[in-house]
Amino acid sequence: MQITKNLFSLSLEREVVISIIPPINFNPDMAYKLVLFNDGQDFDRLRMEAIAGEMQLANEVPPMLIVGIHANDERIFEYGVAAEADYAGRGNKAGRTTSFVVNELLPSLLTDYRIQEGIVYAGFSLGGLMALDAVWNNPETFSKAGVFSGSLWWRRTALNDGYQHYDRIMHAHIASSARKNGLGFWFQCGSLDEYDDRDGDGVIDSIQDTLECIAELEKKGYVWNRDVFYTEIEMGEHNPETWSAALPAFFKWALAESQH
Repeated sequence: MQITKNLFSLSLEREVVISIIPPINFNPDMAYKLVLFNDGQDFDRLRMEAIAGEMQLANEVPPMLIVGIHANDERIFEYGVAAEADYAGRGNKAGRTTSFVVNELLPSLLTDYRIQEGIVYAGFSLGGLMALDAVWNNPETFSKAGVFSGSLWWRRTALNDGYQHYDRIMHAHIASSARKNGLGFWFQCGSLDEYDDRDGDGVIDSIQDTLECIAELEKKGYVWNRDVFYTEIEMGEHNPETWSAALPAFFKWALAESQH
């Protein structure tokens, strides 16, 4: 049974709504893997509770704790890359979101649940970018990042202001950072995520940005199909219905024992 609770955040200076889906046959004496999602307000459209419940009952994944952080009309400012806002000033509160998750949400959850080490943090679109950034910068807290149709185009220069490929903020942030040991990454795109193709190479920008972000991770030593996984959904669109279809594969990856 999904639980909704409100948590006042000093970091975000607002009340944050949280959706919690407890493990099947929850036992307060057991420790569970936590799978954290941005955009918890979309859990119903994602069929999150139904899919997770069916998979646990079928023993496809072990019991898990799922938590969704609801976004509000500040989403475009609260999600992004903590180190740098985009060219329009969006994402300027992303660092506050990370602080809320690490310093406020997780301690609150630990009052009610025992949580295993290595938290999985995932998100959709801009929420996926936010999750990736938080995991990358907090490897002592998180073990895996799930990025569904991530907004990896997030850039420091507008397209009509002399944009270059190195202006993508997350790519540059990874490139300029040291490797973070023990992390795993899962990316998903749909072939119809969008129609834009800024360089005219026949590959839509969302797929190109994702694959080139993976390439930056590979330069750090992460290995394809061991540390980094990518799934592309034919005819998949930029919406919760497509992301819902990808959830079973994501959960199997998220709950699998790490191989790195």
